[in-house]
Amino acid sequence: MVKQKISAAPSVRRLPSYLHTVRQLQKEAGEYISGTLIADALNLEPIQVRKDLAITGIIGKPKKGYPVEALINAIEGFLGWDTLRDAVLVGVGNLGMALMGYEEFRYHGLRLIAAFDRNPKKIGLRIHGVPVLSIDTADIQIRSFGVKTAILTVPGPFAQETADALTKAGIEGIWNFTNVKLKVPDTVAVQKEDLSSGYAMLCVKMQAKRLEENGFKPR
Repeated sequence: MVKQKISAAPSVRRLPSYLHTVRQLQKEAGEYISGTLIADALNLEPIQVRKDLAITGIIGKPKKGYPVEALINAIEGFLGWDTLRDAVLVGVGNLGMALMGYEEFRYHGLRLIAAFDRNPKKIGLRIHGVPVLSIDTADIQIRSFGVKTAILTVPGPFAQETADALTKAGIEGIWNFTNVKLKVPDTVAVQKEDLSSGYAMLCVKMQAKRLEENGFKPR
């Protein structure tokens, strides 16, 4: 199953959009929802939607589509969002604080139970209800919490040493928002989020639309 998830990475990335769309269309769709309806909502081809949903193990019924509740359960189960996962955040800067206030995490089975920072002005505060603790206590606190997931939002120069400390404390998964490619043990999973890549895609799409408006068609 793990290898399947990795090899189907583009499909996995689209699953949250499918889940959100199905929930939005649930009242309109009724008991069943068609792959075509989902595809139209997301500007995708129906065959792509069917292929993506197939990795969750669910199979639609001809002329009826997918049973809505079963589809939601299949996506959440495949992503592991049907189980509550505690996490800590390290680096309470602007991005860190924004993530601490992101309420959608709770719909994805992720609960931030603490954050760590070295700034004495932030230690002891509760930001969006999340307590900020001293980074010097991270090893003890993480082991005490029994938490296995960390969100990393420290400045780049501190990323690797922080990741080293997290893995030594028992962290098994790091959601990396820094610009550093981390070196971690094989037993630790890392997902790097590159915000500049998303912005690059937006810029390219905007340029393509301008070209189309001026009569140029992309090859």
